[in-house]
Amino acid sequence: MATCAADLFPFEPDLSKAQTPPAPFYLDGALFEAEKDRVFGRTWQWVGHASDVAKPGDFLASEIAGEPLVLVRDAGGGLRAFSNVCRHRGSLVACGKGNRRSLQCPYHGWTYGLDGALLAAPEFDGVRDFDKASVRLPSFRAQDWGPFAFANLSAEGPALPEVLAGFPSEIARLRCDVSRLRFHSRKDYPVRCNWKVYVDNFLEGYHVPTAHPSLLRELDMDRYRVDTFRYHSSHFAPLKPGKGGESRRYGDPDASAGALYYWVFPNWMLNVYPDNLSLNVVLPLGPEECLVVFEWYFFEGTQDLERTAEKTIAFSDGIQREDMEICERVQRGLRSSRYTRGRYSVRRENGVHHFHGLVHEFLASEARDRATR
Repeated sequence: MATCAADLFPFEPDLSKAQTPPAPFYLDGALFEAEKDRVFGRTWQWVGHASDVAKPGDFLASEIAGEPLVLVRDAGGGLRAFSNVCRHRGSLVACGKGNRRSLQCPYHGWTYGLDGALLAAPEFDGVRDFDKASVRLPSFRAQDWGPFAFANLSAEGPALPEVLAGFPSEIARLRCDVSRLRFHSRKDYPVRCNWKVYVDNFLEGYHVPTAHPSLLRELDMDRYRVDTFRYHSSHFAPLKPGKGGESRRYGDPDASAGALYYWVFPNWMLNVYPDNLSLNVVLPLGPEECLVVFEWYFFEGTQDLERTAEKTIAFSDGIQREDMEICERVQRGLRSSRYTRGRYSVRRENGVHHFHGLVHEFLASEARDRATR
């Protein structure tokens, strides 16, 4: 199996003519390894809560597709990301989260400043051709937005605001003030499917009438639409009137009743509702398994918060378990010797097609890089 997407499947930009990727797109181990480098290693990834790295000296250990990193808030208040691997013998330097003036490796005591520079290497006298001043933890790009912290392993590519494009301002117009959002709870869902199967499922409302009867009762599917942009897509899913015919609105009394679902390439989503926001992130674990992280955020001052949260999380959990079941069914079906590929619904699957085009673009860049060497 070729690990270059251009060799794997000929992506057709015309949705009305396009075929979905072949089954090996979701099964091949070599392709999965290429995705870790070419997709996850070159995009902005959610790595934790901004509140955990809010003050100078705060640190948070995390990872991106198996690559260890540590976020720190330096003495000047800047957010930084570094490799979390000691330059001596490869031990992880930081674990968990906390606040320190420096980061010390627990193995041999090598100590790094909050700028990544090596401060101390005990008992290294007499080592020839060793310049302590030139040793430092490799750095990555880092930025926070609202309650979320992000990092990018690549020094190239667009900045986070360019990737997010206009959707933060769109959320703000709906009076969804991300600065007031506070983390409430998290659930992790191991799913036996390729990470792209789960993303495919998120990116269309086509399956809602058959797979999500409770959600169907909430949404006006006739007005459901997906709009695609350079690195993200948005789903406008109007909510039906509440009991008694009252309108169910965001904080802005002039805003249209609805729910907005955002997806950012390649693997994280925001679900924006009138009284809460949830984040879900799809973490690749193997060619046929992933971990879906769900986090719920509510606004400061929410009345009867715990009752609202309990109801919201129970509803979301039910939808998620329905999605898990259908995604695992898809993964099993993809192994069939009688299935190769399908077609897209022009009305309902433009978001899925857009996603596949971006995966193709990022993986095909490998071939372009080889050609220029």
